[in-house]
Amino acid sequence: MKILVMGLPGSGKTYLSERVAKNLECAWYNADNVRHMAKDWDFSESGRVRQSQRMRAFADFEKSHNRNVICDFVCPTEETRKEFDADIVVWVNTIGKGRFENTNKIFVPPKEFDFVIESRYNDSDIKKLSEDIIEKGNK
Repeated sequence: MKILVMGLPGSGKTYLSERVAKNLECAWYNADNVRHMAKDWDFSESGRVRQSQRMRAFADFEKSHNRNVICDFVCPTEETRKEFDADIVVWVNTIGKGRFENTNKIFVPPKEFDFVIESRYNDSDIKKLSEDIIEKGNK
């Protein structure tokens, strides 16, 4: 199962993803780490689509080996979300504005998602989200 944890920069995607990945004992890819490995810090529209394709390649590899995977990245547009093609989408909607104005300008809140996080969370919230993801993935 491919899980996308998306939201504005600074919303808590990485913190949440790291902990959910531990609970689910699954692979986890963070956008900043993937961009670093690719040496690609292009945040233009084409750069963001390329990043979504890159994240999808990692996620598809894990899924093809019957492993669950979490990818956390901004995924700011419908196009980038469609390109990634998640099985489950977790929208971390904890802030109204990110720290990068160029991202704020192009970010389109998702119309479709499976879970939304609208406030800061604690360990029991993360455990519950992990359980809910597994339950949804088993349907």
